[in-house]
Amino acid sequence: MTQKKRSSTPPKKRRRSSRNSKQSTVTWAERSFGHGYKRVFWIGLIIAAGVYLFVTYKYIVAPTSNLWQGLFGTTKYPEEYAVRGIDISRYQSEIDWEKVAAAKIDQQPIRFVIAKATEGKEHVDKNFNDNFYQIGQYDFIRGAYHFFSPFVSGDVQAKHYLKQVHLEPGDLAPVLDVESIGTLSAEQLRSEVAEWLNIVEKHYNTKPIIYTGLKFKEKYLNTPTFNRYHFWIAHYYVKQLSYKGKWKFWQFTDRGKIDGISGDVDLNVYNGSSYDLQQLTIGEQEPEDTEKQ
Repeated sequence: MTQKKRSSTPPKKRRRSSRNSKQSTVTWAERSFGHGYKRVFWIGLIIAAGVYLFVTYKYIVAPTSNLWQGLFGTTKYPEEYAVRGIDISRYQSEIDWEKVAAAKIDQQPIRFVIAKATEGKEHVDKNFNDNFYQIGQYDFIRGAYHFFSPFVSGDVQAKHYLKQVHLEPGDLAPVLDVESIGTLSAEQLRSEVAEWLNIVEKHYNTKPIIYTGLKFKEKYLNTPTFNRYHFWIAHYYVKQLSYKGKWKFWQFTDRGKIDGISGDVDLNVYNGSSYDLQQLTIGEQEPEDTEKQ
């Protein structure tokens, strides 16, 4: 039987048309958005990034810019207040008063220095006597504050302050630092604080100054009893004090830098002129309440 001879030539493959080949490589994105989808993607990504950066700056970076400045030692005084000062305690250790007297911040000298004097019923700041003397020697307007303890009655604390602190004409009015409620009720705290204020005011015939934090003031010292007193408000790392009532002093950072003091120091501004500040001292009549709110 005769066998057919196999062909050595391989069978030809069927070629796909170029049209079918192109259709098979078209992606879902190309079918949905066209061949310019990559451009659309990058434009959308840039817009999203821009929105993210704007929101981050507006709601996170900008409101806390003063905080970062404070942490890195670049805090500046609020420009609208020209009368500036510091408050000190044993935490500032040894102070070079020659340098402090010559120190300037934004071309403005330090006008007042307030030193911690007493706390509770028997504590006296170990640097108070020297600090208070030096403040007077370098012609700052000087003040002395008592740190209030909620565990000791107001009258006992007032007597302790008066025993240790001897203010003279030209010194700032007595200062009471109130920051803790302890185990007292709000009403009990107000009563004890008022007792301290009344005793000290009668002794010096001058309305004391109350130092406290913004939130503490609004929560515990917001009754009419305290409206007649001068307030020194602590509110850190903000461009403007948000307290709506009347105030005399604003402690705006606890991370200030001053020549003559190693480490951090509290920085403050006075809400008024140098003349107004002088009227808050022992032996001077008080000015009308014209301070900003």
